[in-house]
Amino acid sequence: MDGILVVAKPVGPTSHDVVGLIRRLSGTKRVGHGGTLDPFASGVLPIFLGKATRLVEYHLGDRKRYRATICFGASSTTDDLEGELTPSAGPPPSREAFDAALEAFRGPIRQRPPDYSAIKVAGRRAYAMARAGQPVELALRDVTIHAIDVVSWDGTDAQRPVGVVDVECSAGTYVRSLARDLGAAVGSAAYLGALIRTASGPFELAAAIEVETIRAAAADDPAAVERLLLPLDAGLDSFPRLTVDATAIGAISRGQAAALPGGSEAPPEGPILIVDDTGRLIAVATLKDGRLAPDKVLVDMSAAAAIPGSR
Repeated sequence: MDGILVVAKPVGPTSHDVVGLIRRLSGTKRVGHGGTLDPFASGVLPIFLGKATRLVEYHLGDRKRYRATICFGASSTTDDLEGELTPSAGPPPSREAFDAALEAFRGPIRQRPPDYSAIKVAGRRAYAMARAGQPVELALRDVTIHAIDVVSWDGTDAQRPVGVVDVECSAGTYVRSLARDLGAAVGSAAYLGALIRTASGPFELAAAIEVETIRAAAADDPAAVERLLLPLDAGLDSFPRLTVDATAIGAISRGQAAALPGGSEAPPEGPILIVDDTGRLIAVATLKDGRLAPDKVLVDMSAAAAIPGSR
């Protein structure tokens, strides 16, 4: 199977667990995901099957959107609800203080990743060092918070208020770090109590498919999973697209450069989607010396040879 399956990941399994499940249900060996979600988090997890795994790299830089629950009044060793909690010595924040603090987190910011993260330090995972009680020093990273807006504020427990925010951020942003740093900004402490990814690039939660729906489809008919897939080029609408003829398809399928279609203007620098006259994705190419040089060929030579004029 070749395509993209937008899964609504539940709380509990790891992203790797979901990949393994889809691999079994689809009977497809090559399966990968488009951005890790922690076990306690839920929401959009794009899964790439077959030839689509070769296109994951074009999605890794996509913006993400989250709904985050931030719990004030305590810090966490992991910056989320799964760590050991320590009550804050500072006063709990008011809704007004919380609103005011958000302004400093809009736009480009620098943040320190959580100690319990998969980042490597001298060849070791940071979380392994943290679990062993070893000091972890992680470099600050530049990220962008494109938007952060309050959804709700619960001050029922005056000592442990809870704020829920919608966040749109650049790839590589740690929402756990955002929660931790917001706690410090209001003179208290905070950790991430819940997290839902509402969008990963163009893939949104409203269109994501529940795991149980996928299980049921596979149980009725293993081929039914294929009918849930989006095409290979889903989510790549911003890429320039060129339709080529059978001769060019034949050359590209053999890894050879092909001429630009007659009358076509040279596309901008960067990846170009090469499609046939039915709109099927043939390859991803770049322009080199005025010709289309294939970077990723997504059609078999035997299939290309069956197109009249492609030999």
